[in-house]
Amino acid sequence: MGLGELAAKLSGVVAIPVTPFGERGAVDTAALERVLARIVDGGIGVVTPNGNTGEFYALTTGEARLAVEVTMSAVGSLATVVVGVGGPVPAAVAGARHARRAGAQAIMIHQPVHPYVSAAGWVGYHEAVAKAVPELGVVLYLRSPRIGGTDLARLREAAPNVIAVKYAVPDPVRFGELVCRAGEFTWIAGLAEPSAPGYFALGATGFTSGLCNVLPQLSVRLLGALRAGDGDTVRRLWRLIQPFEGLRSENASENNVSVVKEALAKLGVCRRDVRPPSHVLGEAKRRRVAEILRAWEMAG
Repeated sequence: MGLGELAAKLSGVVAIPVTPFGERGAVDTAALERVLARIVDGGIGVVTPNGNTGEFYALTTGEARLAVEVTMSAVGSLATVVVGVGGPVPAAVAGARHARRAGAQAIMIHQPVHPYVSAAGWVGYHEAVAKAVPELGVVLYLRSPRIGGTDLARLREAAPNVIAVKYAVPDPVRFGELVCRAGEFTWIAGLAEPSAPGYFALGATGFTSGLCNVLPQLSVRLLGALRAGDGDTVRRLWRLIQPFEGLRSENASENNVSVVKEALAKLGVCRRDVRPPSHVLGEAKRRRVAEILRAWEMAG
């Protein structure tokens, strides 16, 4: 797949699958296959194993690689696979090279978690990882408002396989400035469905989704309405989605993964288990998830 074709694939719903755990705490590969099938059968064509909703930072290296291999085996012939990589440069490079061996088409580089990040160092970090796998497309996961259009343009010049930006800063004005100044990228609204309408108005052509683990058809319908410029349908779907996403985003998104896994548990897809520093939902929020699922069922 050429970079142009890959960029077009990224202009849509980019699913971030959960990583299910079994009763003894290990990765539940059978449940992961069910999650992936649910996403792809629901009409979504891009999946990102080892994203934040996949609890990337709670996985061992072996588990992260297992998630990639299960994904490629289960849906690699049906979807574009963008593998999340991160950590120190050697670890991120090793993850990227494993993704290449497994047959993935692209990687997504997680935002560096180092407490002291300079703009030049940010560019150097991503350049080192991208250049290690020049055959793969690279998606940047941008969570810092300090990175500007000049930084992105410099990185793209140094590493032409950097083709997309997953923008996860809650600042539409800043996003609009980057789109105008950074040059040609595929822009992905990285704060999921609630941010998509505003960011699409400013140049995004895709959005990430954890909701699609649960009801992928809802995410696909939102994408269709955004592409068609159907504002009435966008607003109706946004109101339907927002209670679920609002629950995920409470208290600095502490229950981002837990809400999704609770919904999947109620649907019989996988267990609700998450790993520290996440925590399973309390009873009140479990009831709230059940209410949302009933509302979706009634809405069709």
